[in-house]
Amino acid sequence: MCSNDRLVILDADGTIIDAFSAIDRTFGHHGMHLGPLARFQKRGNLFKYLGGIKEFPRNLREQMGRRKRAEFIATLTAVYREEALLYPGISPLLRRLLEEPDLRVGVVTRNITRDPLLTLEHLFRREGFDPQRFDFLVHVPFRGDKLPVFRELLARFAVSPARAYVCGDEPKDYLAAVGSGMCPFIVSYGFVDFERLTARHGIPPQIISRSPDELSARVLHALGLDA
Repeated sequence: MCSNDRLVILDADGTIIDAFSAIDRTFGHHGMHLGPLARFQKRGNLFKYLGGIKEFPRNLREQMGRRKRAEFIATLTAVYREEALLYPGISPLLRRLLEEPDLRVGVVTRNITRDPLLTLEHLFRREGFDPQRFDFLVHVPFRGDKLPVFRELLARFAVSPARAYVCGDEPKDYLAAVGSGMCPFIVSYGFVDFERLTARHGIPPQIISRSPDELSARVLHALGLDA
């Protein structure tokens, strides 16, 4: 039997956390370059982190070898824990959501830092949030499928899919939300741009937010909290 609670699942990187800036800063520490955000958003997954034509040769050379990859992950972990930020406008949204007694709120991440959940906890504390206030923090392996995770969260909290929402920035977030019967909110300021989301992946433009403020307004309106 379903409860009367509602559920909001927030993707971490590219949806509520400015992951591009953190990754770009990490690349710089290792003599590499991602290129501008606009070009980063248009790349397919295979070349996402190898850069474009200008950046590819150096990035490929610098990423070769286990030791270099380990050093890169260590730097990325430090940057995330000590410097990475929530997008402007996301903190007020989180505070509003966490105030609601009948709303289960949590974060799902594919973060590749060392001990990624601990990394998120560091970041949230810096941003003024007690990680214990979230109902869940879940890490999904980088190539893992979010669909079973979303279904498990619905079952854990006994929430009807009709009262559940997913906020994400990638086509996989959209597919997992729809596949689990939940309402998707997709953003185009994260890892994938508006044109690629719509033209290549067929995501309806009506559910895509172009800014964190637009995402916040849509989520609060859907939950009846915008008044």
